[in-house]
Amino acid sequence: MSGSPTSYRDRIYIVKDIILKLVEYGELNQTALVSFCGLNLKKHKSILEELESNGLISRQESVAGKRTVTIYRPTPKGLDFCRNILEPYEHMFPRRKDEKDSNSGSAI
Repeated sequence: MSGSPTSYRDRIYIVKDIILKLVEYGELNQTALVSFCGLNLKKHKSILEELESNGLISRQESVAGKRTVTIYRPTPKGLDFCRNILEPYEHMFPRRKDEKDSNSGSAI
């Protein structure tokens, strides 16, 4: 499989990508987060909900006119999880070189 945007990505790397993007930007609205991580909201919403229920990210909704804007932020627990579990996991079991992020160093 090539490193195309449609290639399969393990769930743990999706989780890591979500947390790292939130760390990088501090907070992101739902649309930006999904876009930056290359996710499909309908397909991956359950991962966001699971990260929130486990206290790794926080979600805040606010109404802007007729629209509801959802903002996600990393939590201290999420930062620790990324630093102590996800980073060592990727170090031990790296993604294929053609799929690696250009920022493979720690963003935390």
